[in-house]
Amino acid sequence: MVTPAHLLASNEDQRLAALQAYQVSGDVPFFDEFVRLTGKLLRVPIALVSLVEADTVWFRGNSGLEEVPERVPRKESLCSVAILNEEATVFENLADQPCTLIDPTAVGDLGLRFYAGFPLQTATGEAIGTLCVIDRQPRILAPEESALMRELADVALLLLDLQGALGSTTAPASALWNDIYTAIAGSLTRLDTLAGLLQWEEAPDTPAALAYQASSREEAIVAAQALHQQITSAVQQLKRQS
Repeated sequence: MVTPAHLLASNEDQRLAALQAYQVSGDVPFFDEFVRLTGKLLRVPIALVSLVEADTVWFRGNSGLEEVPERVPRKESLCSVAILNEEATVFENLADQPCTLIDPTAVGDLGLRFYAGFPLQTATGEAIGTLCVIDRQPRILAPEESALMRELADVALLLLDLQGALGSTTAPASALWNDIYTAIAGSLTRLDTLAGLLQWEEAPDTPAALAYQASSREEAIVAAQALHQQITSAVQQLKRQS
């Protein structure tokens, strides 16, 4: 299960050292809640938060890809490639343009077509993992969606900080998510309404459909920013109490 040299970051030793602080075990439910929300905001069936370890990729949050184990070999995961780039790593159609840096067997067996992964970078620049969204249909990542992924990747890193602050305590996490959903309830309702209106359109490129899609992207950004603010506040509060 040794990781090939071409998948190692240029600062691999520092990256693994930074990762140690985030390898906190325990059943903390907000990662799965967060990736479910990420999938909703980006309108994809699969979303993951991964931590890229020395030779494995740990799916810390998983929504929609239940067929895979919690950890997979690093040489089989597209997340291993995504941490090598500062911006989003995007494969629009893996069937036509497979990633040659990893063993494509696992990706092909799962029928994955679209992948977009954004690195989770610490304050000192080490990419410890990714936030990624996946589809079994080809698609593109619009510039606004890339910006949304950047915002959500920052939220994912904050959640990792929050887990460290919480330790193994799970009760505050439940209360935290109640507060978060209260803060973004309006955005989620508007996103559902816009999705319903879009379904009534005869085609995705009618003027009304394009307007609904633009409004959905704007609302998703609002929700992501609210998440960021809410979780930042929770982390700061927990650190003051410790």
